Amino acid sequence: MQYLVTSSEMQHYDAHTSQTIGLPALVLMERAALAVVNQLQTEDFNLSRVALICGYGNNGGDGIAVARLLKLHHIDVTVYLVGLPNSASAQTLQQIKIAQHYQIPVMTSLPDSLSSYTTVVDAIFGIGLNRNVSGEFLRAIELINQSHADVLAIDIPSGVCADTGKILGAAVKAKQTVTFAYSKLGLSFYPGLELAGKVTIADIGIYADKPASHYTFEQDDLDKLLPIRANDSHKGSYGKVLTIAGSQNMSGAAYLSAKAAYRAGAGLVRIYTPICNSTILLSQLPEALLSPFTPNHVNFTELETWINWASVIVIGPGMGVSDDSHQILSYVLNHATVPIIIDADGLNVLSQDLSLLKQAKSPIILTPHLGEMASLTKRAIDEIKHNLIAIAKTFSQKHNVICVLKDAKTVVAQPHKPTYINQSGNNGMATAGSGDVLTGIIAGLIAGHLPAAQAAPVSVYLHGLAGNNAAEKLNKYSLLASDIIEGLTHILPN
Repeated sequence: MQYLVTSSEMQHYDAHTSQTIGLPALVLMERAALAVVNQLQTEDFNLSRVALICGYGNNGGDGIAVARLLKLHHIDVTVYLVGLPNSASAQTLQQIKIAQHYQIPVMTSLPDSLSSYTTVVDAIFGIGLNRNVSGEFLRAIELINQSHADVLAIDIPSGVCADTGKILGAAVKAKQTVTFAYSKLGLSFYPGLELAGKVTIADIGIYADKPASHYTFEQDDLDKLLPIRANDSHKGSYGKVLTIAGSQNMSGAAYLSAKAAYRAGAGLVRIYTPICNSTILLSQLPEALLSPFTPNHVNFTELETWINWASVIVIGPGMGVSDDSHQILSYVLNHATVPIIIDADGLNVLSQDLSLLKQAKSPIILTPHLGEMASLTKRAIDEIKHNLIAIAKTFSQKHNVICVLKDAKTVVAQPHKPTYINQSGNNGMATAGSGDVLTGIIAGLIAGHLPAAQAAPVSVYLHGLAGNNAAEKLNKYSLLASDIIEGLTHILPN
């Protein structure tokens, strides 16, 4: 697991390390500079002539220290200072004095162009920026982006909000970014993620005395995340998934969700669907149990039998928005005592009457994409897209649900717990049925005895890894939802 920290969390960790633990700030600055120089020297940067554009804060101090270390390697360096000298931190003033003793050119005005430099190091703002850039800072960013040189950003590209990834007026476009201790939240979301280029996290000795409020998974976590399968197990050992899905001419979503649940390890999957889907589902997925019903004549006594049979319930994929859908969703929420995953048309029905959630007696996972979240919250899609974390958190806490808000970087929010930000996946997964597959994976892991609070973020991560595997074998243009299911077979451990 990797922390994704906000600017205030990082500033707290930094202060705790230097002030409470007693590791001097100048030592941290030196270690940061060493990490940047190592990146410059081991990666594909042309170091024939290097300009370092530095602010007067500690980010600028890091940049000036980098200039000194490069000078020791006989590299031609020039430092350009941007901003007001009276705003300088004590550490940056010290670095300026040291650089001057090393006879490094330290210029207090920007050049007309940076075109003569082969590499530019961006050390203007760091993570503390909280307003739009203007004046001399704006000109510095424009000069960097116009230079055609290789650009390395220190900690975060200047002009990118460390908490959201938004551009604050203007921002540096870097080839690479070296960030310190932990990745910053703004490096996980577009456009910050794209502007940062390749991101390297450098350990410089900063100590986190409390957990961060956001996290992500890494490949090394995979074995520790999955439920354990016993050698003496049988199909009943891995739970029973009830998938309530499908409608007239909409059997595909039921198939994808049910098959994904099996591929994620479920022991038994039962599909509760209109009778018109029976033949095609039995032929597509003979492993599934089928319980068809007649539209407009739902037998709720029979439905209750299957609710009581299930270890986890999926409701919504391809089921349509109808009186049947509303009645079935209401009945499930009112009678189930096992985790319920509401997706697709289940969410569309729910958006008409959010009070249905008050009936729930068990953990609820909602898996909306942006359009479905707009219906649930009565907010514009653009507003949600640019405030994924805040909106997912607020909704989760207000309705006491686990909210899996799907986008290029999916967010999993749940009450009183850290928020998961997914880093796996690719744009080929933006295809019909991808969400049905995710719903099935969540159900499969819960059936295999992973608690809902863990199954939601783990499934999102697995879904992305499976999509990456499929894209490697095929390509991003041609990816189908069924390819993601097959990708699971290659990324899950034996």
